[in-house]
Amino acid sequence: MIEKLKKSRDFTTIYDKSKKVYTRYAIVFVSENKKNIQRFGFVASKKTGNAVQRNRIKRLFREFVKNNKEKFKEGTDYIFVGKGILKEKLKTLKYNDIEKDMLKVIKRWNMYSYFW
Repeated sequence: MIEKLKKSRDFTTIYDKSKKVYTRYAIVFVSENKKNIQRFGFVASKKTGNAVQRNRIKRLFREFVKNNKEKFKEGTDYIFVGKGILKEKLKTLKYNDIEKDMLKVIKRWNMYSYFW
């Protein structure tokens, strides 16, 4: 099961003190937490489309996390923020595109210290 970030205070804290990782479809905020658990937040603003589109974006990010949860470091918070490019690409976008994009960028920026 995925431990989700829900409180506005948690999101604000992570936005302020985190490192950012840019992918083609998302910005991922990464921040250590004092708890020994992984927590995840998923955000899609109105720039990414209507409610149906925003929910699909968040579902794709949740699916990526669920399938790759063991690759994320314990004791760390992650917020996945969908980019505006998703609005145009969403009709043809598949889960494999999101997964390939996220894994490629993680490897390219050598983010294993954050994700492994």
